[in-house]
Amino acid sequence: MTSVTTPVDRAAARGITFFCALAVFAQESMWTFYDAQVPPLLREHVGSAAVVGLLMGMDNLLGIFIQPWMGNRSDNTRTRWGRRMPYIAVVMPLSALLFLLIPLSWSFASLVVVMFLFALVGNSFKPVVESLMPDFVEPERRSRGNAAVKIASGLTTITTAVISVLLVDDHPTLAFVVPSGIAFLVVAVLVWRVRDNRSRAYQAALVEDAADVEHAAKNPEAAVVTGVRMRQVVVGIFRDVDRSQLLLLVSVLLFGGAYAASRSLMTPYAMEAVGLSRGDAGGLTLPAGVAFLVVAYPAALLAERIGRLRTMAIGMAIFAAAMVLGTVVQTSTATMVALGLAGVGAAGFIINAAVVLWNLAPSMRVIGTYTGLYTVTWQLGGLVGPTVVGGMVDVTGWRFMLLDAGLLAAFAVVAVLRIQVLARRRTSGVGRVL
Repeated sequence: MTSVTTPVDRAAARGITFFCALAVFAQESMWTFYDAQVPPLLREHVGSAAVVGLLMGMDNLLGIFIQPWMGNRSDNTRTRWGRRMPYIAVVMPLSALLFLLIPLSWSFASLVVVMFLFALVGNSFKPVVESLMPDFVEPERRSRGNAAVKIASGLTTITTAVISVLLVDDHPTLAFVVPSGIAFLVVAVLVWRVRDNRSRAYQAALVEDAADVEHAAKNPEAAVVTGVRMRQVVVGIFRDVDRSQLLLLVSVLLFGGAYAASRSLMTPYAMEAVGLSRGDAGGLTLPAGVAFLVVAYPAALLAERIGRLRTMAIGMAIFAAAMVLGTVVQTSTATMVALGLAGVGAAGFIINAAVVLWNLAPSMRVIGTYTGLYTVTWQLGGLVGPTVVGGMVDVTGWRFMLLDAGLLAAFAVVAVLRIQVLARRRTSGVGRVL
């Protein structure tokens, strides 16, 4: 049965969405600044670009293992503070403290150790923070909440640029204090205002726990269920005869790869195929970033009107069409227009994909685990996509790089369309959340 949301509930949902967006802004401010300013610190100790790249990729590798595990661990936590806030209250300040130590490292070895610890701790609270919003917000309105969260994340690029321009050259150590200070301040606000134990998902999880205990009491041969293990969730996704969850993760992997390839390979593409200088080529992705921020919230509203799966498919189709446009007309202006359209299309997918996965979750007890799985799948796409498209470029040449990325997006469209077919076979109420 679809829940009816009162005006009070909606006001509370808007409030918690703001706090969740604030938490993600603090989290991503550190990570964005880390990606921008830690490589120069490494270059002070080592000249090899390969070593710098390897060390900068360490956080992604750790995240593949840590994020789903921490999401699952928070799912199974029961305290008077709820299941997410205990981790946020402890781990987020710890990561901010480690972030402060990065510019104070006195040697290459100490810098690598601090980087490792920051990557370890920072990845630990990412899925916990990002699971707060779906814990509180009902399935029908999660796209709006996720749009606000993604906008907050996107704004960190501007924040990092401002900090870099104003502080890095003259006060490099102080520059690291700003993102850390934001994190400390946001943690204080969250601890003060957010009561995770009152979320609808946490209360539903308690009801399910009680039902399991009652079932065990009535059936002595049955073991008392103490939580949902990570392995259970993953095996359940692969064994589900419906295949919707697995197909969605496949689409995330494919489109994540297409999106990452279109960004990470853009500079060499523009230099080789369009004939731009390195500096001009590096600025081509700006329209895509701006377009994404502008259409993020409208993409959420459109999804509520016509359906999330349909919005995702349309968005990816626009992305693929933009890649074709950029291939057919290879000028700097046409490339910027194509990337702007690609940003519009990407928003349709990125804003809604995680929401569909949350809404497909079989239980409120596994929201954090599903958040971790989504994030890891997207990251894997970011690792695999540029490699696959780069291999295709080796065969077809740089002229067709955008078309190669569009091909991955087209395969992702097929996966989402298949999910739509499966969704039509379910009860009528499912359509509102997919």
